[in-house]
Amino acid sequence: MPTPGPRTTYRYTDHFKATAVRLSELPGVSVADVAESLYIHPFMLSRWRKLAREG
Repeated sequence: MPTPGPRTTYRYTDHFKATAVRLSELPGVSVADVAESLYIHPFMLSRWRKLAREG
C-alpha cells in the first residue's frame, strides 16, 4: 500500500528530454535501458518520444 502524504513531482528540462529521446533512438539501445540509466519510468520516455515524433 502506498505511503500517505504528498507526492513528489519532478520537472525535467526540455534539454534533458531531448537528450533522453536522442539516446533512445541510437541503434541497439532500448527505451527501458535508457530509462533505467536516467532513473525515469520507461512510459515517460515513450511519451517524450511520441511528442518528439509529432513535433
